[in-house]
Amino acid sequence: MSNANEAARSAIAASGPFSAALAGKSIFVTGGASGLGAALCRELSSCGAQVMVGDLRPDRAEGVAKSLRGYGFEVHSTACDVGNPESAERAIAATLEAFGKIDVLINNAGTDVTCPLEELDYEAWDRVMHTNLYGPYIMSRLALPHLRKTRGQIVNIASTAAKRAWPNASAYHASKWGLLGLSHALHAELRPQKIKVTAIIAGGMRTPFLLDRFPDIDVSTLQDPASVASTIRSVLLLPEETVIPEIMILPMKETSWP
Repeated sequence: MSNANEAARSAIAASGPFSAALAGKSIFVTGGASGLGAALCRELSSCGAQVMVGDLRPDRAEGVAKSLRGYGFEVHSTACDVGNPESAERAIAATLEAFGKIDVLINNAGTDVTCPLEELDYEAWDRVMHTNLYGPYIMSRLALPHLRKTRGQIVNIASTAAKRAWPNASAYHASKWGLLGLSHALHAELRPQKIKVTAIIAGGMRTPFLLDRFPDIDVSTLQDPASVASTIRSVLLLPEETVIPEIMILPMKETSWP
């Protein structure tokens, strides 16, 4: 068995029995081919949800979907460039074709460029903004008519980068601070329509997004993305009368917060 399948089996076993509140729910996860996105797909499909794995890399998205279908879960995949309105619209249509509805949209896709401002060209800035900020706007806008029908939920994966700043990450910080503002604005706007919106402030995770860029990082200070996925599952299981607009999920050894 491959390492990926072993990881999937471990995550599924750890999640316990199906959660009745999520069984049959249609959940779209952007950036679902790796890292936290893949962990979310494993976690939520193991709870009986119908999961669409959306990703810029359709072959890798299908790899995640195929591995989960091997356990008998209802998981599909679709190509999805969240910053491109036409691609996003096709991905929403694919989800409706597969499941007939959308109960939850998880805006997880993200990217970064690490360099000083004077080395940050327009194309790199634009790529980060289109993925991290335009993407959640586009996806949420397209999903909204369908979420109204299901009284659904939007989960926006932000970062501690939306609460603090460090050098050489101006585009990432700007996009994540913007995403946090968008998320709170949608919470205020959509709550009267019975649609829940939650921003997830996630601390450092052991994912390729971080490890590939910072190979010398002390992995013992990071958290397993499966732990973050489990916490997000608990947000989705809140009673109908309750919503959490923002939640911070930190590693126990995170040193930058009290």
